[in-house]
Amino acid sequence: MALPGGFLDELRARTPLAGLVGQRVRLTRSGRNWKGCCPFHNEKTPSFYVYENGFHCFGCGASGDAISFVMQTQGLGFMDAVGQLAASAGMEVPKPTPEAEAAERRRLDLFQVMQAAADSYRRRLFLPEGAAALAYLRGRGLSDATIAEFGLGWSGEGRGALAADLARQEIGVDQLVACGLMRAGEDGRPPHDLFFNRVMFPIRDARGRIISFGGRIMGEGQPKYVNGPETELFAKRRTLYALDRAAAACRTGATLLVVEGYMDVIALHQAGFGGAVAPLGTALTEEQFELLWRLSPEPVLCFDGDGAGRRAALRAIDLALPMLRPDRGLRLARLPEGQDPDSLLRAGADIAALLERAPPLADVLYDLLAETHDLARPEQRAAFRAKLDATAARIGDRHLGREYRSALLDRFYAPRPRRGAPRPARVLPVARGAIRPEEAAAERGRAMVAILLRHPDLLHDVDEAFGAIDLPPPLIRLRAAMLSWMDSAETLDSAGLMSHLNASGLAAEAAQALSAMPLPLPVCALPDSMPAEAEAGWWHLFGLMNPGRLEEEVEAAQSDFAARADSAAERRLVALCTARDALRRGETGPAPDD
Repeated sequence: MALPGGFLDELRARTPLAGLVGQRVRLTRSGRNWKGCCPFHNEKTPSFYVYENGFHCFGCGASGDAISFVMQTQGLGFMDAVGQLAASAGMEVPKPTPEAEAAERRRLDLFQVMQAAADSYRRRLFLPEGAAALAYLRGRGLSDATIAEFGLGWSGEGRGALAADLARQEIGVDQLVACGLMRAGEDGRPPHDLFFNRVMFPIRDARGRIISFGGRIMGEGQPKYVNGPETELFAKRRTLYALDRAAAACRTGATLLVVEGYMDVIALHQAGFGGAVAPLGTALTEEQFELLWRLSPEPVLCFDGDGAGRRAALRAIDLALPMLRPDRGLRLARLPEGQDPDSLLRAGADIAALLERAPPLADVLYDLLAETHDLARPEQRAAFRAKLDATAARIGDRHLGREYRSALLDRFYAPRPRRGAPRPARVLPVARGAIRPEEAAAERGRAMVAILLRHPDLLHDVDEAFGAIDLPPPLIRLRAAMLSWMDSAETLDSAGLMSHLNASGLAAEAAQALSAMPLPLPVCALPDSMPAEAEAGWWHLFGLMNPGRLEEEVEAAQSDFAARADSAAERRLVALCTARDALRRGETGPAPDD
């Protein structure tokens, strides 16, 4: 009996292979995979490996998928094995009919149509008509080898070009409509191309077969990205971009990384991060999480560092909570404000270090939830406490839910810092009410001095820029003493600096720099500010006073990072890029402590 390929693909997707094999073989973790003693021959040293979609024994050579495992271990025929797995997965085996066999033949034909379309788009990219699209891809930093590996192409101007091209291969318009490459005409009009004037991105299934396309418009126009519609081949909710490539990379130890868009995925793969995947223009779905956890017990979510990226992360976490188990977790890499993986790569940032530092979900969930509550107000604290309870209660595994609740409430009841927890910079002016430009400049200079009094370890990174800003006379004397101390001090710590200033007769000037008068200091200059927050805030204030010089500092940091590629160079580059991007968005400075 011929079964629809779509049914068998769905059956395999719904059957976690490690769980199936684990019913007969004692498995232990081996990196991203599992291993155990082979059930098909006697061995004392495990050489039987289970991957996300297959098994292989390096001793006897046995290999296959879930269906063949059931057949070989239980002596069942193909249909009996399929029936057993389908019953476990809650699926009904399609009844054999001539119509079903014809539909499967048609589906196989559609895969050939999609490949022919991809070949056509790829040829057009390297014709004169695709010159602008090719220049765009190269301008985004993609090599010709990467463009070829991902099969990127150019749709042309549309208007029947694809149908005319594929007609030579006896591919009809009705097949192009069935594949989602053309739209059926309405009111008697002929079918027309879905994609025109777009860079084309083939979308593949887990077996590497093209099942749809995404297209990015060239020039102005909306929507910027378009994905093909749902078809017999393509179900958006069950597909992740580059999943076939990521699966192969994860088997060799790559980190499974979920980002937001095509270009992020491709740029990461080109840079050596082959475990990158992306949903297709929508929020992550339950089916996609199942795909992720089949590849890795703890995938990393790495969404853009803006409001939309944070909202996407919260939506994904909210969906994942009921599915979490002791062997299914998440990590979250939080990017600097305004950055995405592609822009960080082009800035020379250390993505490997960023991924390595990505904390488990339990460590960042509290902070994500706290962003929507003002914890200085009793009513909001009570509401937040209830939110933490409700969040932990949504975790499907009861024991894991208890652990999450305990961890979240430990954070909630931990002693609070005297001046409030560190807060991100907000888009507020330095002062409340009207203030003259010269007074604003003086207050920004005072805030910059205050940051360095709290974090003197930044002095080596900012000394030249610090010496270039205009300050009122009391702060000029303070600056000279701070730079002199920096050159002779063995350890750059705040206590040592304040002791030096007291001995130099500058205690009053230091106290005034750190005071809340005449205006409150920004959050990044408070005792509780984190080093990264303080550094980014310092450069932001510097950029407000010297915008041209800030751009020079960014370029110098990029060159320094390219040469050294260490954590200190990365930290300085990220701080400078964060400050520069805040200025480009029109932010007037880190917020005062209110």
